[in-house]
Amino acid sequence: MKQEEKHCPSSCSCSETPATFEHEHGEQSNAKLLIPIFISFILLILGLIADHTHVSLFTGWIRTFWYIITYIIVGYPVIKESVKLILKGDIFTEFSLMSIATLGALAIEEFPEAVAVMLFYSVGEFFQGLAVRRAQSNIKDLIDQRPDTVTIIKNGKEDIVKAEHVSIGSVIQLKAGEKLALDGILLSEKASFNTAALTGESKPDTKSKGETVLAGMININTLALVEVNTPYEDSKLSKILDLVQNANAQKAPTELFIRKFARYYTPAVVIAATTTCFLPYFFDPDYVFADWLYRALIFLVISCPCALVISIPLSYFAGIGAGSRNGILFKGGNYLDAMASVQHVVMDKTGTLTEGVFKVQQSIIQSGFEEKEVLQLVNALESKSTHPVATAIHEYAGMVDPKISIQNVEEISGHGLKGIINGKNILAGNVKLLEKYGITAKILPENEADTIIAIAIDQQFAGYISIADQLKEDALRTIDQLKILGVKTTLLSGDKDSVVQKVAQTLGVDDAFGNLLPEDKVEKVLQIIHTGQSVAFVGDGVNDAPVIAISDIGVAMGGLGSDAAIETADVVIQDDKPSKIPIAIHIGKKTKQIVWQNIMFTLTVKLVVMGLGAAGFASMWAAVFADVGVALLAILNAIRVRK
Repeated sequence: MKQEEKHCPSSCSCSETPATFEHEHGEQSNAKLLIPIFISFILLILGLIADHTHVSLFTGWIRTFWYIITYIIVGYPVIKESVKLILKGDIFTEFSLMSIATLGALAIEEFPEAVAVMLFYSVGEFFQGLAVRRAQSNIKDLIDQRPDTVTIIKNGKEDIVKAEHVSIGSVIQLKAGEKLALDGILLSEKASFNTAALTGESKPDTKSKGETVLAGMININTLALVEVNTPYEDSKLSKILDLVQNANAQKAPTELFIRKFARYYTPAVVIAATTTCFLPYFFDPDYVFADWLYRALIFLVISCPCALVISIPLSYFAGIGAGSRNGILFKGGNYLDAMASVQHVVMDKTGTLTEGVFKVQQSIIQSGFEEKEVLQLVNALESKSTHPVATAIHEYAGMVDPKISIQNVEEISGHGLKGIINGKNILAGNVKLLEKYGITAKILPENEADTIIAIAIDQQFAGYISIADQLKEDALRTIDQLKILGVKTTLLSGDKDSVVQKVAQTLGVDDAFGNLLPEDKVEKVLQIIHTGQSVAFVGDGVNDAPVIAISDIGVAMGGLGSDAAIETADVVIQDDKPSKIPIAIHIGKKTKQIVWQNIMFTLTVKLVVMGLGAAGFASMWAAVFADVGVALLAILNAIRVRK
């Protein structure tokens, strides 16, 4: 990671989370890590064979020395860490439990058991390291997407400079296969990009001149020029990296509970083991210290809480990684839990369920007027406006004829445009514009769900153009999947109510409200929250930031979404696809399910074997399974979240 890494001995404390520590394992090859484990394992097997075949030389001090060397190879890092933590005042840790138990086993000459506990613990640590690195892989891949240098075109010459030194307005040359380091505007006519690092989608995304391209995108086939419009540290990718790297700082309630539980649980089991060893002296006339010490040592080995304290943070970290893999950023494990509990999803319309890009639906021209001529005149008038409606008309009508005369164009706020085109007085706007000039438009559709642009030529109503935003291709699927999950849906929008109701009806949304100001959206969401339902709000605009903030969990569209919405949100969908909402809920539910599976499984096995050990029915080998075996199974279960 591009941050200061924290290194630990090969047996890192379970109290560390997978996001904040990296085993020394991560710095070495698997072969180097396996060497001490392999040597210790071979020596242990040879020792057991010698014991069972009664080799004459394998007795006395030779046998003792053999097993102690075998023990030290895998046990030294654990004992060293235990001493280090005890000197810092942290007495009751997994390291102290393992050290006390195995040194005690050596003291009563249970040499193979002592070695086996440390050996299998080291194996467990090795697989834990692999699991952590696997869970980190998606995030590391994301971080690696940011190149350090870029090629700048200045005065017709190429110059390679550090990405963080590039200023706004600079032009980057991006060759095929190169990654974009900063956000910008595409200057080339067209270019296709691999956006998998940002969105989780492998399908190429083709951009046209003037469209926004983001850091982390990979140019696929043609040479492209990009004008930088955002500083390096403020790019979408930089913000995403900050969010991901800080995500594990936000602990889920279950994770916090387990940490508190382990803090009291560990000293409690040490006291219980001590009691198991000495209390029977007062009640058992045949008390044998070595037998009861052995039972107490078994109790200590079984009681190690590492299966819980490792696997649960790992589960949440794997959940965050699974989200990143799907283009969904959870800002912390607590938001995975919150997403799993969502009962009601409230959504903005424009930019969330719709593309946020207007398109002409149809043009209805009055008899007595030629449609082609009317569209040319209106297109020429609208060419003097930057409004999305003007853009939609321009795309529909095509290029403006350069021979057309355009004069005295005036934009009338809240109404539309007027001007003289080819000597004719043209009005194009809403009905109020025509009424302002005393023109009656009698055939406009009532309760039309599209935006209507009424047209008048030389004081005569000439017809109208209907314009509408387009639903996203996965909008309908999103609502269907939310219904399958049993989640209620509500649509809130500042657009006119007839448009909102049409969208809601088309998609099958449960409730819909239009003509809302930002404060109205807040009020509607608060009303839902007061019913006791857990609410997620999904939006993309600056005006959505307040309602994102007051929701139980706020979700922002990270592609086209405003910085305010992204900063305020708890979850960010990088590719603006609403279908990622049910996926996010599913990941949250699966993570929570696996966390509780691990808790119940681990505690059940440990309590059963602890009871058997105290009663004398379980050996040190059973203790090894109850500790290391359960931890391995819990870790393997945790990384299933990535799937």
